[in-house]
Amino acid sequence: MTRVLPTDVAHVLDTVLSMVVDPGLALHRQMRHLRLEKCCACGCGSTYFSLDADGVSPAPAPALTGTQVVADMELFGADGETAGEVLVFAEDGYLAWLEVCSWNEDTFTLIDAHRILCPCDR
Repeated sequence: MTRVLPTDVAHVLDTVLSMVVDPGLALHRQMRHLRLEKCCACGCGSTYFSLDADGVSPAPAPALTGTQVVADMELFGADGETAGEVLVFAEDGYLAWLEVCSWNEDTFTLIDAHRILCPCDR
């Protein structure tokens, strides 16, 4: 069952996408049509989207064909060391999922990414 994107997912996605050179802002326009399909069961915060592709245009071809990372952002912990990374994937020009990765033994979650990327939302 799909549902509206949670605020923290939308904020993290918007922040990471804001770092992308997006001709015509096609990826940003897709955000309002995204729905949450499922979240990763491990608790990391990776989120898979569903999108009504009939309602939006894909990002310009041929640059975005197949599955590609369209945006990424390295995230730093309080000690200044890299704590994780957020990656945004597209399939054939359409936003597909947001992945939250840990770069150390500790699990880095969407909550951590949101806290670092969107400090004003606290």
